[in-house]
Amino acid sequence: MQDEFNDPLWRQIISGAQMLFVAFGALVLMPLITGLDPNVALFTAGLGTLLFQIVTRRQVPVFLASSFAFITPIILAKGQFGLAATMGGVMAAGFVYTFLGFAVKLKGTGFIDRLLPPVVIGPVIISIGLAMAPIAAHMAMGRAEDGSELIHYQTAMMISMPALLTTLIVAVFGKGIFRLVPIIAGVLVGFGMAFYFGVVDTAKIAAAPWFAMPHFTAPEFNWQAILFIVPVALAPAIEHIGGVIAVGSVTGRDYLKKPGLHRTLFGDGIATTAAGLLGGPPNTTYAEVTGAVMLTKNYNPKIMTWAAIFAISLAFVGKFGALLQSIPVPVMGGILCLLFGSIAAVGMNTLIRHQVDLSEARNLVIVSVTLVFGIGGVLIGTGMGPEDFGLKGIALCAIVAIALNLILPGNDSWKHKKGGGPVI
Repeated sequence: MQDEFNDPLWRQIISGAQMLFVAFGALVLMPLITGLDPNVALFTAGLGTLLFQIVTRRQVPVFLASSFAFITPIILAKGQFGLAATMGGVMAAGFVYTFLGFAVKLKGTGFIDRLLPPVVIGPVIISIGLAMAPIAAHMAMGRAEDGSELIHYQTAMMISMPALLTTLIVAVFGKGIFRLVPIIAGVLVGFGMAFYFGVVDTAKIAAAPWFAMPHFTAPEFNWQAILFIVPVALAPAIEHIGGVIAVGSVTGRDYLKKPGLHRTLFGDGIATTAAGLLGGPPNTTYAEVTGAVMLTKNYNPKIMTWAAIFAISLAFVGKFGALLQSIPVPVMGGILCLLFGSIAAVGMNTLIRHQVDLSEARNLVIVSVTLVFGIGGVLIGTGMGPEDFGLKGIALCAIVAIALNLILPGNDSWKHKKGGGPVI
């Protein structure tokens, strides 16, 4: 394995900028979709990566940034409980990661395998992707979530479809580093089309200051919002394990042993808690960056330090944030038609790769009920008002999937499948 740990400083800096470039599209897209401040997301991604490096003693070359698994609950929780209460829920999700880290330290990874086997994780991830499909379609057609028109239909489609097509072409036919940035390519083409059709608000960009503090938001703890968001943290926790194993396979190191899964989970938890404290989206490890590490064969964790520094620096450029927030809805909608479908495909692949047999009644029951509860809008409780208690969507389906797996007989059957285990 090529040793890049003694690279000169200038090469580390350039590699760090490259890693941020690879992560950038997904990093800022998630806050733009959910209505969070992209500058805050940049800051908390950089801060979270630095905190992760401290906890893991700077041994793992990963970059942490906005998790797409939380899109649905954040959008819904913001509308029902407000931004501050939603951030309290994000902090609680970070506490879940830290708790899992301590549990792994005490008990090992076996309890995670039992609690979250592929038959649980697969349908939950599918639900995360497909539950947002109507929103992606509305955005691509220039509509708000309630169906009201924001941009004329023909104009919106002339923007969203080229953005989608560009993303597809780069993802499939791109070579080298360019294959890792399909979202950025789609945004650039879509934004260019939007500018051509005159639907970009350039006045806000011109009025924005060059340098400004990100709009941080303090959290507020609301138990309904916490219960609404926390169950979703279970799926990204498994995504985290998969990400750590993936980067380990690239670098030839076993990070589950050194620095240890308990440290990486704890680091992810601290990063997500810090994000919620400041008003940013939850963090997760980025597969795009792992792909860039594999492509460049630069395994030095110091390059992620520089990527984090660049992210934090960009967070204070006011005009840059205004430019990002001026991206019209159809641009994001076109890309999301692929992105949300891709999330669902990851869930399907989890079931297929781990040979989950849906002819077994137990597995069929878990997958079927989880999908309907996650996508169909089933509500359990008295409602979702300020004084009501209720669970729905991804939060509900995650709890139901875990409960069914624990209650129904045969919950260790995943061990007997080739490639069993929760890694996605």
